[in-house]
Amino acid sequence: MLAEQRAEAILTELAQRRAVSVTDLCQVTGASEATIRRDLNTLAAQGKLSKVHGGAVQLNSEFLSQEPEMSVKRGLHIPEKERIARYAAALIEDDDVVFLDGGSTVMRMTEHLKPTSALFVTNGMECAFWLLERELRVYVAGGALKRDTAAAAGAETMDSLRRYNFTKAFLGAGGVTVREGFTVADPEDAAVKALAAARARQTYMLVDSSKFGRIGAASVLHIDEASVITDRAPGREFQDYTEVTVV
Repeated sequence: MLAEQRAEAILTELAQRRAVSVTDLCQVTGASEATIRRDLNTLAAQGKLSKVHGGAVQLNSEFLSQEPEMSVKRGLHIPEKERIARYAAALIEDDDVVFLDGGSTVMRMTEHLKPTSALFVTNGMECAFWLLERELRVYVAGGALKRDTAAAAGAETMDSLRRYNFTKAFLGAGGVTVREGFTVADPEDAAVKALAAARARQTYMLVDSSKFGRIGAASVLHIDEASVITDRAPGREFQDYTEVTVV
């Protein structure tokens, strides 16, 4: 495949998925990782995409119909996610029963958790692993695993969550607007998050500032149904509707 053909294939994938990994692009084009990385550098220099660790994301995409793979999301907005995760981890107290979803920012919380008697429930397999590594009490809300996120969703996951009463739920979102509220691309993922929030006394949405103004295909919560922890103050219209903590 010629360079122009590879570039067209890369941009087509981005238009369909919003974010792609180097591995995926190698499969699509049949090119080596080194070649794909050079192509991404060229397209980024031309202002056609934004390079991230492990892949690339589409520029200025308001609507979100598909989530980036976890391998791509880990490389997005790392300093911002780190600050948000550190602050959120400090909110957990010994008597808490905590739900953590499988999102990339929420997963970073596990790196900052101190020894605690709190009970953790998660639908994220990587999150469960890191909680176990830190010798914390953890239960997994089982169900069908999503290949791109390694998080459980579906009827079995929902049935599992209905058995818990959470003091706090920490969730991620793909987009946040005043009108649509907190949204994600996957309807099953949205249903899990919404149920966890309904079972919790306090819900925190961990969203870096790139999520403001974006809209996912599926709604999770109204804007006033959760507190926001973010890295940069959004517009005044957001702060009129919900509690926003900037870290």
